[in-house]
Amino acid sequence: MAKEGERKEFIVGREDEGKRLDLFLSSKLSEFTRSKIQKLIKEKKVSVSGRFEKSGYKVKKGERVEVIIPEKVESGIIPENIPIRILYEDEDIVVIDKPSGMVVHPGAGVERGTIVNALLFHRPEIANVGSEKRPGIVHRLDKETSGVMVVAKNDFSYHFLQKEFKDRRVKKEYIAVVKCNLKVKKGVIELPIGRDKRDRTKISIRTKKPKEAYTEYEVIREINDLKILSVKPATGRTHQIRVHLKAIGCPILGDKKYGGHPHKRLALHSYSLAFIHPSTGKEIKFVSPLPSDFI
Repeated sequence: MAKEGERKEFIVGREDEGKRLDLFLSSKLSEFTRSKIQKLIKEKKVSVSGRFEKSGYKVKKGERVEVIIPEKVESGIIPENIPIRILYEDEDIVVIDKPSGMVVHPGAGVERGTIVNALLFHRPEIANVGSEKRPGIVHRLDKETSGVMVVAKNDFSYHFLQKEFKDRRVKKEYIAVVKCNLKVKKGVIELPIGRDKRDRTKISIRTKKPKEAYTEYEVIREINDLKILSVKPATGRTHQIRVHLKAIGCPILGDKKYGGHPHKRLALHSYSLAFIHPSTGKEIKFVSPLPSDFI
């Protein structure tokens, strides 16, 4: 539980009258993200002339806004000198080529050796971007999936990109290898998925809480009995591509969890990512070539 620390006080001036309370404080406390300020308001660490108000409250000239700043709680994530392949970088974003076998961020049972541990060593400025436990992370790839990922380097980019992913404006293409009797060259899988009824560690079409999921696929090459697919998920559900391909009888090669044929690794690769740049407003696209151990 955060301890009470420094108190800060601001008087609302004429130029700030009518602003939302969270936006007013965002302009005064640049070191805090808007989401963290909203959390302080919700936790009643913010008062307006002695009253507790909500984030959307419109401040008035002359009101006294007092904030109790909690003592900083360190995330506990240890920076590690792990090499990362960077595809592109500017002051707003860093685009990386994630290797297979590497977890994106620390979690249950995993504290070291993640993408975040590596990023905090090479780019320590992301430590205070977004979530304390997942700094800079706006989307994820499964541990065994390789390929393109974008990471935010500042709070503006973090919130902008989070919304782009949430609103499904980011264009994602994956390459997957399957070994099955796929009767059609291309198609659409539109099957709701969620936590499996019997095994909570798995995602399934047999679920009590289905969420819409939409995946396009196309066979782009065949090598003997293997089919190489271009896969474009419109939604971003956990294990979506893996579960959808299993549902049509084509689990991904090397997918132990969902019944894929044995292989040296999961044959799923984030091949390209296209999105609007947070600062320029222009669409940019990044491609990661297939790794040597893919097929």
